[in-house]
Order: sequence, then C-alpha cells, then structure tokens
Amino acid sequence: MPLKRASRGRRKGGKGSSDRIQCTNCGATVPKDKAKKVTSRLNLVEASLAKELRAQGAYIASPKVLKW
Repeated sequence: MPLKRASRGRRKGGKGSSDRIQCTNCGATVPKDKAKKVTSRLNLVEASLAKELRAQGAYIASPKVLKW
C-alpha cells in the first residue's frame, strides 16, 4: 500500500523520539516535530496612534506570539 506522504507528517528524520508540547487550542500533547508552529505579531498600540508616533520618531515594539 502506498504512503500518503514520505515524512509521515513529521519532520524528525531518523532522530527517534521527540519532545512533546501542549497544543494552545485544545490542550492535547503533540510531538514537537508534528505540531504546526504559527508565529504572529501582536499590536499593542492602535494603528492611527502608531502612525503618529512613528512620524515623531518613536519606536513601537510589536512582540511575536508563538502558537503550536
């Protein structure tokens, strides 16, 4: 029977076992190499205010949020 994907949905290669992490959506423990890692930026200041502050030369940090 043919395989659907050569990696079997994982990116570990021939490593053996991998660490487990907790899913942020449902709380299930999933192997780290199988989980989908999604990074996004969080805006702490609304867009119109940020535009004014940048015009005056301010640096506005937007932290990265990591979800598994």
